[in-house]
Amino acid sequence: MDNKNFKPYVAAEKITPEITVTSIIMGVLLAVIFGAANAYLGLRVGMTVSASIPAAVIAMGVIRVIMRKNSILESNIVQTIGSAGESLAAGAIFTLPALFLWAAEGKADKPELLEITIIALIGGLLGVFFMIPLRNALIVKEHGVLPYPEGSACAEVLLAGEEGGANASTVFAGMGFAALFKFIIDGIKAVAGEVSLSFKGFAGQIGTQIYPAVLSVGYICGARIASFMFAGGVLSWLVIIPVIVLFGGDIIMYPSDVPISELYASGGASAIWSSYIRYIGAGALAAGGIISLIKSLPLIVKTFGGAMKSMSGAGANGQSRTDRDINIKVVIIAIAVLTLLVWLVPAIPVSLLGAAIIVIFGFFFATVSSRMVGLVGSSNNPVSGMAIATLLIATLILKITGASGVEGMCSAIAIGSIICIVAAIAGDTSQDLKTGFILGATPRKQQIGEVIGVAASALAIGGTLFLLDSAWGFGSEQLAAPQATLMKLIIEGVMDGNLPWGLVLIGVFIAVVVEILGIPVLPFAIGVYLPVQLNACIMVGGLVRLALDKLKRDKEEKDAIVNDGILFCSGMIAGEGLVGILLALLAVFGIGSAIDLSGFIPAPVYNIGALVLFAIIILTLLKFSLWKKRN
Repeated sequence: MDNKNFKPYVAAEKITPEITVTSIIMGVLLAVIFGAANAYLGLRVGMTVSASIPAAVIAMGVIRVIMRKNSILESNIVQTIGSAGESLAAGAIFTLPALFLWAAEGKADKPELLEITIIALIGGLLGVFFMIPLRNALIVKEHGVLPYPEGSACAEVLLAGEEGGANASTVFAGMGFAALFKFIIDGIKAVAGEVSLSFKGFAGQIGTQIYPAVLSVGYICGARIASFMFAGGVLSWLVIIPVIVLFGGDIIMYPSDVPISELYASGGASAIWSSYIRYIGAGALAAGGIISLIKSLPLIVKTFGGAMKSMSGAGANGQSRTDRDINIKVVIIAIAVLTLLVWLVPAIPVSLLGAAIIVIFGFFFATVSSRMVGLVGSSNNPVSGMAIATLLIATLILKITGASGVEGMCSAIAIGSIICIVAAIAGDTSQDLKTGFILGATPRKQQIGEVIGVAASALAIGGTLFLLDSAWGFGSEQLAAPQATLMKLIIEGVMDGNLPWGLVLIGVFIAVVVEILGIPVLPFAIGVYLPVQLNACIMVGGLVRLALDKLKRDKEEKDAIVNDGILFCSGMIAGEGLVGILLALLAVFGIGSAIDLSGFIPAPVYNIGALVLFAIIILTLLKFSLWKKRN
């Protein structure tokens, strides 16, 4: 499509409501809800999902159907503000839990709520402001070249306003059912949350979790990505663990301090995974992130060069409403003030050198992220790879300049956190501005909406992290925090040289082999790193999606079935996340054990009940997708 001849849905000459009290309140609520839910999901499985489309559906359903208002640009502002929560949560949970992990190990003081909030806020605001000068180059001039999949899909959802009410009810139904299922599994604990199968004479293990949110991740990602993750899990749990046990015997292998046979006898396959496999997975993940970054280098160089050339004309407020960004002078002053705050605020353990690293890497990776999501979508944006590269370089620079030990590690994770949040928010802002470009929104008002969403989410994310840590602790069975654990291992490895490099290098070369075979490295590496039961549950969701994709129906009907499934699964992720936070509150106040029924239920019933509930979850998904009544 030629951008010169492009006409938005709402003409530039037409003025309609955008930022209103309704859109701000709804947007902030959705930012907090989806931010908290995605934080919980990401800490469990190491992945987050886009909140833009469910936020758009809910906005359209409430504003157009319930409130009887015909304002598509107002609905657009709601999803703009609302989607910021998910992106900020993604950036934060990939890195910040490392501070809690060090505190639990006695290496550092526990971070304060103010520290977490300010790091999240500054990272989010920098992500928005770094993106603003890029809008003209990437969104306007590259229209028809960069598709921005989520942004374009959001625009389509909002344009299909007459279906908003029915679609919004699908999201809410998913939230309700998932809340009920989650409460049965982890609230009253009437059934097992995980069912595993072991084999006599074989150290491997297979099984599945039965959580609706984990199943939903598989459905949304699709069978292809789910199968790569499951393959990684099969390699680690049915190949590497049995090999370690078979040949390990009485050998004591670092980092464990007991013989492998004794370790397996006391803790089974899970003990071997905890002691050895997670380091192999960390090596695979780190290599995968760096490989993704290297493959993107030509694109990175091209994008960065083009963005720098267009800086002189970017942000100029034209006469047209649809061309108006926040004034470039305001943007530059805001970036300068935020950079000084990073250095001067005592709560942030970052020096002037660290602040300079943040600005240089921040703008660079904001540029990369903005273009990458335009090509491959937010779900495939290598944010973790950018964070790994930043952490490696920042930790080396800090160590060389004398900032070593705990102080240097905390400074490195603060720098990495801000960069990670910058990249995530810049990508989200790009998608939202693409939606606005198609609809005819005012860019300046959308950018203000992003700032509002970031501020609300930053205030909520700190409380969410503290609550979840108080309830279960990061790195626990309930909250593995895989990405943050990986970042922690990288920093410690550079600072102290205490990593089991043999295990890490095995993971690195697994990733290299997988890349040579043409398999996407990151999902496979995540599969190696995570428990196989979680990967299997994701695989089931992927298979459900595959079955619906293969239906012999006309394209329009099949697309409606699959999209309804995505909306229902988005609702299930939000519903389970919110109940997970509610259960964390109950655990903190000591109420959780009072409603625990697991001690009264025989083990066979407990496990069979789990499989029955899992079947019900799948049938419920089909009820709101395949068997949903449509006019």
